[in-house]
Amino acid sequence: MKSIEDLRVGIDKIDDEIIRLIDLRMDYVKKIGELKQTTGSAVYRPERERAIISRLDGVKLKNLNKEAIEAIFFEIFSVSRNLEKPQVVAFLGPFGTYTHQAAKARFGAISTYEPLSNIEAVFKSLITKEAKYGVVPIENNTEGAVGVTLDCLRKYQEVKIVAEIYMDIHHSLVTNCTQTAEIAQIFSHPQAYNQCLKFLDDHGLSGVKFTATKSTAKAAQATLETPNSAAICSKIAAELYGVPVMYEKIEDNANNRTRFFVLSDFKNQRSDRNKTSILAKTDDKPGGLVELLQMFRNEGINLTKLESRPIKSHDFKSVFYIDFEGHIDDEGVIRVLENATRHAHEITWLGSYLNGDE
Repeated sequence: MKSIEDLRVGIDKIDDEIIRLIDLRMDYVKKIGELKQTTGSAVYRPERERAIISRLDGVKLKNLNKEAIEAIFFEIFSVSRNLEKPQVVAFLGPFGTYTHQAAKARFGAISTYEPLSNIEAVFKSLITKEAKYGVVPIENNTEGAVGVTLDCLRKYQEVKIVAEIYMDIHHSLVTNCTQTAEIAQIFSHPQAYNQCLKFLDDHGLSGVKFTATKSTAKAAQATLETPNSAAICSKIAAELYGVPVMYEKIEDNANNRTRFFVLSDFKNQRSDRNKTSILAKTDDKPGGLVELLQMFRNEGINLTKLESRPIKSHDFKSVFYIDFEGHIDDEGVIRVLENATRHAHEITWLGSYLNGDE
């Protein structure tokens, strides 16, 4: 049997080969980047990245599943994109939030991240070209849609949705205390705190003083500075502030998920699993919405989301946010939108992107 040292020598040799091959891959990336510069093509190509992951998932491997392949290659993709052009990613901050975690999962450790204090500021940073990409929450499966994001999509129509990210939301109890009996104060965002009430009750913490913070990241920072305290926050916030995790996944609903949008200024190419988002202001007549929905049904297009949002400049008027399967350039979609326009429905295209829930 080989010794640990012998096995490590073997690993070192493989690592040398891996880094050499990655460096060789970057030669190809640089050449592609030069071609994109001449044609003005987008650096971020979600459909190409999805195709690579799908192809590699089909390779027979002993130890790596699809999640492991994604974790490895999203970092490689991030390095590749930054080699073509440095990536600046604005997101709803501060550092350590779930939006930061979602952005980092897609754009990797090497990108430059710009935390902003509100969702509208993310849109403005894209308009002014301070950032190339933005990441904002759009909905949670227990709390519903994020109204500010919907309003900004309508207000800043130059900004387009280029990808979506679905992320399981797991809260952790983090503290410098060695046992729960030492905890005299708990910091958290009220929403996160309320999603962990059963855990708190089961562990005798429901009667402990609760102090609300603006974000779960701020909660992690507060517990770092406060003796005999704990925070309910994300793992990325605990890592950022160096606070030990006492309990992982303490949320009452194990199926808590949030959907995020990646925003930018380009149009994705068609692929076989697209989703499109639009805003629709229907003709002001009885059955106007039914008429529009029937157009989608006639073309066999599946709607995945329908959400009304008030037009704040008009009393009791609404615009409808609609997600459906397909790309803006699909023939059936083109027919629906042209027919809708002929019938006096106002349609605003928000973006076509890969279905991220697959």
